Amino acid sequence: MGTAKSNIIKFPGAALDKQAGRFLFPERITEARVACRMTQTELARRVGVQRQSISYFENGDRNPDPETLKAIADALNQPLRYFSTSSPQTFGKRSANFFRKHGPDTKRRNAASDQYASWLAQTAFAFDRFVSFQTVSLPRFEPSGQHNDPNRYTAEELESLAEETRRALGIGLGPISNTVRLVEAHGVFVARLMMTNENVSAFSFWSGDRPFIFLASDKESAVRARFDICHELGHLVLHRWITQDEIEDKVRLKEIEQEADYFAGAFLLPRNSFPNEVYSPRLSAFVELKKRWKVSIQAMIFRCKNLGLFDEDQCVNLYKQISYKKWRTSEPLDIGPNSIPFEEPLLLRRISELVFEKDPLNRDELLNHLGLSPNVVETLLALPAGTLEPTHDQEPDIQLK
Repeated sequence: MGTAKSNIIKFPGAALDKQAGRFLFPERITEARVACRMTQTELARRVGVQRQSISYFENGDRNPDPETLKAIADALNQPLRYFSTSSPQTFGKRSANFFRKHGPDTKRRNAASDQYASWLAQTAFAFDRFVSFQTVSLPRFEPSGQHNDPNRYTAEELESLAEETRRALGIGLGPISNTVRLVEAHGVFVARLMMTNENVSAFSFWSGDRPFIFLASDKESAVRARFDICHELGHLVLHRWITQDEIEDKVRLKEIEQEADYFAGAFLLPRNSFPNEVYSPRLSAFVELKKRWKVSIQAMIFRCKNLGLFDEDQCVNLYKQISYKKWRTSEPLDIGPNSIPFEEPLLLRRISELVFEKDPLNRDELLNHLGLSPNVVETLLALPAGTLEPTHDQEPDIQLK
C-alpha cells in the first residue's frame, strides 16, 4: 500500500478523517463508469477534465482533487463512500455470464450487466451472516456424449433433462403458476435490471454455489419474461461447466442459446401433457392455451413443431396469420386489463425486510458496507423507491394525560 504503484490512492484528508486518513480504490471508478455504460472520454467530458486524467485516476497513478472526485461521483450517480469502500465479499468465484449476444456492438452493455451481477452477489452476501438462505436444489447436468459433438445435448436429452428438472423441483406435468417463485424457492436469487435503450432479455450466473438470474425490467410481455426465467434456468442446470471463451465464440454461443431455448420450451410445455390440450391448428385456439399455460402463442407453435404435432405448412400458415394480425411483438393477453400479470422477484426483498425489522443489520449499515447508492441497492433488492433513502425527521411522541 505504501508504494507508488499501489492500486489504492490516499484519499484527501480534507474530505475525511485527517488523522487516520481514508483511501480511494481506483477500480471503483472503473466499476461505476462501466455500470453507467460510459467511456473514459464521456466521463471526462461530464467532469470537465482530460480523458487522460480519468485513465490516470482509474489506474491509480494520480489522485483526483476533492472537487474532481465529487464531480465524478455525481456523474456516475454514486456517493463518495463508494470510491473509498473496497469491493465487498461474495459467495465465491463467479461463473461465466450467459448473455444472449457478444461482440463489439454489445460489449458495453454486457460489461454493465456484468458489473450489476457483481453488485447483486455482493448485496445478497451481505445478508449471509443473518439469514439461513434457501437450500440450492437445482440439478446439474452434462452432455452424455450421444450427440456428434460431445459438448452438445441431443433433443431427446433436453426433453428428458427438462422432465428431470421438473421432478427435482417438485412439480408435476401441469402449467407452472409462477416461475419466479419456483426458482426462488429452490435457492435462486432473482432481480430485475432497468437498462434503458438496450436489448437485454435476461442473464444468469453462479457466485460460488449460489445461482442468480437477472431479468430485464422493460419487457412488455409477462409470458416472454417467464420464458426468459426458464431459459436462464436451463443455463444454470445445463451449462455450469461452460467457459467464458465458449460464450464469446459466436457459433458456440448460438448452440448454447438454442439448447437453453429448447429446454425452456420443454420445461414449460411438457411433452407428456401439453400435446393432450392441443386440439386444433387454428390460431384462436392458442389464445385459450396461452391463458392456461402462460406461454406465448409463438413459443407454443414452435413447441408443437418440435413435438411433430404440426407439419411445416401448418406452422408457416400460423406464423403468417400472426404477422397479419401484428402479433409478432404484442399478442393477446400481453397488454391491457386482461393481460397476464408480471411475476416479480420477492426473495431478496423479504430477506432484507426481515433483517431490517429484526435489526441485526440496519439500512445505513448495509449502505456503508456496500458503498452503493440507495437507488441501486433498492433495485437489486426489489424494494420500493425511497426505502433506503436517509431520513432524520422524527415526530414528537405526544400522549394525553
